[in-house]
Amino acid sequence: MKGARMNKGETSKILVKNTTMLYIMNITKIILPLVTLPYLTRVLSKDCYGVVSYVKAVMQYMQIVVDFGFLLSATKDIVKVQGDKKAISEVVGDTLVAKLILVLVAFVSLLVMIATIPMLRNNVLYTILSFVVVALTCFLMDFLFRGIEEMHVITLRYVLMRAIAAILTFVVVKSDNDMIWIPCLDIIGSILAVILVFIEMKKRGIGIKVTGLKNAFQKLKDSAIFFLSNMATTTFTALNTLMIGLFINTEQVAEWSVCMQMVSAVQSMYSPITDGIYPQMVKNKNWKLVEKTAKVFMSIVTVGCIFTFVVAKYALLIIGGEKYVTAVPLLRAFIPLLFFSFPSILFGWPALGAIGKEKETTLTTIITAFLQIGGLLILLLIGQFNVINLAFLRGFTEACMFAMRYRYCKKFKGEFAI
Repeated sequence: MKGARMNKGETSKILVKNTTMLYIMNITKIILPLVTLPYLTRVLSKDCYGVVSYVKAVMQYMQIVVDFGFLLSATKDIVKVQGDKKAISEVVGDTLVAKLILVLVAFVSLLVMIATIPMLRNNVLYTILSFVVVALTCFLMDFLFRGIEEMHVITLRYVLMRAIAAILTFVVVKSDNDMIWIPCLDIIGSILAVILVFIEMKKRGIGIKVTGLKNAFQKLKDSAIFFLSNMATTTFTALNTLMIGLFINTEQVAEWSVCMQMVSAVQSMYSPITDGIYPQMVKNKNWKLVEKTAKVFMSIVTVGCIFTFVVAKYALLIIGGEKYVTAVPLLRAFIPLLFFSFPSILFGWPALGAIGKEKETTLTTIITAFLQIGGLLILLLIGQFNVINLAFLRGFTEACMFAMRYRYCKKFKGEFAI
């Protein structure tokens, strides 16, 4: 097997290359949305941008269903058979069939949602075209290239599809009348990315070999636990947007989405820090490294939260324009979420995951998701369902997740190297 013949130097080079590629992709995920966001919020009305954001939230759920945790389970399968191209082709084929089954399930679910949710029913074509983008992700084969440790293919196709869509957005989308072009441009970018992926597969002599429906359903069974965790995580973001669209209005959806995108951009900056210490934690299980990281970066996070409170108005002017200045109180209400997100991430997979407590880490995510859903229902029952309270609720549930994970870390402290 090729991987077995690698010396330490070659392994290190591959690790550095793959890590660099993933960092580039992560940076692209932050930059491109922040480049197009100020443009779209200015050329589209609040109502129109609210529809765009609402459909995007629905598609997050559709994407979770179609992905179904295969990024973890199928990647693992690829690693197990690495070097055997016939076996790899079979994993690819069976996983693709499983994903196509899920596309059908997701589409039927979407039709039900279109029939029952006015905002989707009034924008049927836009919603269906947005789903086409989700369906095309079946053919991007991220799990394959992660499994054979060639992350540059994933990064190149991601940058290609997103950059094309972003550039064409500036050229084509000029007003509410051009809204339909947004998913169309994503479809164009996705098709080009799929072509790139199949070219790369052909270069490596990897095909698509389906062994039967039985094995495809086994793939679904193997991925179910990962799907559950991913679905619980999505509850924190997409569900809030869906609820706002159902019980408030499109303008509130627009304001929520702009603020949430700004918050997500900041949260994305936390990931490189926690991802960076994870390999060392797996190797050494060093509790002092976790404590030191928390002390150093929580001081930076605190300063950042204070800064956000002070410059909220100016940040919204830059990102959203004059019509989004009304969202200043909402952006400030997200500060507790910004504060607790970093320690919540740090004491999760980098700490608990490093000592083999995957079950406990996933459990904290699921419990927090139920807390979020319970909080949403309480706000509805007492007539206090508004975006400000939702933002505070999101900060509260994040604090709960941090508290649970920190408690587990203390409980299992003996398993760390002190």
